[in-house]
Amino acid sequence: MPATSRPYLLRLSGLLRRCAPLWLTVLALLCSLAAGCGNDAPPTGAAVENRDSMPVMVTRGVSKLISDSGLVRYKIISEEWRVYDKTTPQRQEFLRGIYFQRFSTKFTPDLYIIADTAFCYNNSLWDLRGNVFIKNFENATTFATAQLYWDMNRHEIWSYSHMHIITPDRDLEGDAFSSNEAMTRYHISRSKGFVPMPRDGEESTDDEVIIEEDTTEMFDPLPPRERPTPRRKGVAPEAPEIM
Repeated sequence: MPATSRPYLLRLSGLLRRCAPLWLTVLALLCSLAAGCGNDAPPTGAAVENRDSMPVMVTRGVSKLISDSGLVRYKIISEEWRVYDKTTPQRQEFLRGIYFQRFSTKFTPDLYIIADTAFCYNNSLWDLRGNVFIKNFENATTFATAQLYWDMNRHEIWSYSHMHIITPDRDLEGDAFSSNEAMTRYHISRSKGFVPMPRDGEESTDDEVIIEEDTTEMFDPLPPRERPTPRRKGVAPEAPEIM
């Protein structure tokens, strides 16, 4: 080896020894990046094309106030609240129970509703299911049933399940029920219970109750016929008068 190349090789070997830690760090970084680009990542689901089965919002531990005409009128408390905005109609689900409270114009509670499950369609029609119970503080009325519908726009409630309503002077049960939102005018089908009759000179209450023992009507396909006039033996029928 020529004597002139020895100093160059010595300097090159010294440079390699000083840069060895740096090269090892770069090599380790490249190896880690190569391992991260492998197929060990967890698989991902396919894109959701029809989103009507997926809620746009899921909230847990809900306490919500609802205003009506600029006044806070309702309060909802629920363990879970799901909102579906792509369904027809749009709906909200409260699958883990609901506590619904209504306020008067003075912001004092005047009614509450509890149920095991609730569905709300178009922010107005409620479908309450399972151990539905209503307490109206204004007229001291309680109502219990297995399923109840409530239209907030029409201010009406109704049920096709067995129901039990108790007022200060009435205790009624039935298989179908419809009422106004204040539960002062209601209609009960196939009912049982007691309703006090007003005494002489005593005014009745303001509540209007319509009770039907049985709403099933028999259908007769034949037209009605006139009942024949009975005749006694040996007596001729009277002749019609001639005008």
